[in-house]
Amino acid sequence: MGQRREPRKEIKVPVRIFGTDSSGQIFSEKVVTVNVSKQGIELSGVKAKPRIDEIVGVTYGTNKIHFRVKWVGKAGTPNGDHIGLLNITPEKPIWDFALPGAQADDYRPTQNRRKHPRLRCSTSVELHPEGEALIWGKAADLSIGGCFVEMSIPLKQDQKVRIGLWIQEVKLWVHGVVTSSTPGFGIGVKFTEISEQDSDRLQQHLKTLSASGKPPD
Repeated sequence: MGQRREPRKEIKVPVRIFGTDSSGQIFSEKVVTVNVSKQGIELSGVKAKPRIDEIVGVTYGTNKIHFRVKWVGKAGTPNGDHIGLLNITPEKPIWDFALPGAQADDYRPTQNRRKHPRLRCSTSVELHPEGEALIWGKAADLSIGGCFVEMSIPLKQDQKVRIGLWIQEVKLWVHGVVTSSTPGFGIGVKFTEISEQDSDRLQQHLKTLSASGKPPD
């Protein structure tokens, strides 16, 4: 048993969800909310089946926010077309209606959490894709095992990349592979190789992020 950070408001409003499904195909669908909070949404009427931890986009009116997929309804069940999303940037407004105040409420997760939980950040990165020119970007979340880099025109899924992470005045180097690619938002990268020294520095930085509870300015 777990607990959500905020209770959810039961409300049905039309939204559009878009991203890449588990087969690598881009999708865009009009769906309906079941409940919402500052931290997440449950949607119904979703035909696509994205992977857990995939980054998807949601638009409501003129507002567009990106979310991380936390669970997908099991086919053949009453909630088979439902999906649960976590807001990656809850400080950005999306809804035009009031939400309930912060307090704990009961919640039972339907999927295991990732091996390395990611923390929100605003970290400058250098991307060196194999055979391509240098690309500058920003990591929106980070863990010892990977990161999400915001990019309007993302790299392709499964593409290998060398990444320079700027941690204060120090640049750490890691090798990784693109595990998710969402046009208009960015890429999820899994780290595949990092030196012991840079791994220690990264872990210390993550401890600092966890203690502060917010990304550095």
